Amino acid sequence: MVQGKCELMALCLGIIGLIGAVAVTGLPMWKVTAFIGENIIVMETRWEGLWMTCFRQANIHMQCKVYDSLLFLPPDLQAARGLTCCALALSGVGLLVSLVGLRCTLCLRDQPRAKSLIAMAAGVMQILASVCVITPVSWTAHTIIRDFYNPLLIDAQRRELGEALYIGWVTSAFLLASGIIFLCRRVDPKSGSFHARPPANKPILNRLQTFNSIRHQPLVQSNSLSIQQPSPSVFSYAITLGS
Repeated sequence: MVQGKCELMALCLGIIGLIGAVAVTGLPMWKVTAFIGENIIVMETRWEGLWMTCFRQANIHMQCKVYDSLLFLPPDLQAARGLTCCALALSGVGLLVSLVGLRCTLCLRDQPRAKSLIAMAAGVMQILASVCVITPVSWTAHTIIRDFYNPLLIDAQRRELGEALYIGWVTSAFLLASGIIFLCRRVDPKSGSFHARPPANKPILNRLQTFNSIRHQPLVQSNSLSIQQPSPSVFSYAITLGS
């Protein structure tokens, strides 16, 4: 009962992690304009994401522009695209696989060992998705902090950590917790481990047991017979009449 509740909690954490991964992948708030120095008087905010760049001025709505060329992007942004897409795929497939491994589902109910292994495989996928999320997020954060303290860059080139990075760290924690709970699924060694075919010598043992039972059966029957007195013969009657 407790394991079933833990699995449902892991499933909920995985769903939240998948939603967070979608948000991290789609939001353009990875890098935000740093309002320092001369940028304080500039009433314009710039966000840089994985797929687009957005601008917003004082009284104007946000305007976004998709990147024209993939090769123009820096290496950390290119790697972040691929890793976040892998995280979405792993998390989605992991959740679908975990539905088969849940104790409350009807799939493979008579094979608890197989369900446990499937749940553990789903946990591995969730952990890999967590790694695929936290790697580009931390890499981008490291690049932003390094460039922020770089004295060779002007204030207009400095960026700050965007909201998507914080969402990415929280998402990675949810996915990691979901994967660990699925991996803690206990595999019962007695269930499903004796489903193999019987050994070749098992029919021989059965025949030997049958032969022994048949051999000892007459002895049991002879012992169970009651001892009867012998009936008088004709010779004994003749002796009695002669006397």
